[in-house]
Amino acid sequence: MITSAEPTLPLKVSFNPIIRTYLLLYIAFFLCISIIGIVLLPIWFLGVGQWWSRHYFHNLECELSERSLRFKKGILVQVEKTIPLENIQDVTFVAGPLLRYFDLCILKFETAGQSQNQANDMELIGIIDAQNFRTHIIEQRQKLIATRSAQAPVDTDQLLLTEIRDTLRDIRQLLQANLKQTNM
Repeated sequence: MITSAEPTLPLKVSFNPIIRTYLLLYIAFFLCISIIGIVLLPIWFLGVGQWWSRHYFHNLECELSERSLRFKKGILVQVEKTIPLENIQDVTFVAGPLLRYFDLCILKFETAGQSQNQANDMELIGIIDAQNFRTHIIEQRQKLIATRSAQAPVDTDQLLLTEIRDTLRDIRQLLQANLKQTNM
């Protein structure tokens, strides 16, 4: 669980166990709207769905570090993503009627450099205290950007001009020294 005080990083979040029931019913809904799915519905409710939702829940991980957000999910196909915080453009909070009934929500992360048909790079469902976690992500992103701005090198144009000036001084001194030697 996340507290509202300054978190210690890395910050691991917990997922709401009710997500198992939500996923079980969510998949069952799609099974109901297909002819083959109706036949598979008893198998889904009496065994496979229970097993799948339990293992899916146990494989969920999410961790916020100083520079990135890492998450892991999946059973047969396990997905592990690490998104640098500076690439996160938006964190959207979604809570539809079914999600609200189960006291769940979805956090959608939009990252820089994606095309329009990939609107959301990552979605996490069932994070406990998701609003607070969203706030921590945004705050950590702002800290990272502020630190990078403070550490930014001096303007490269200014450095280049200073180097040119110093080189011209050296050339002038060499020319004056050569002129004095030829006059002697």
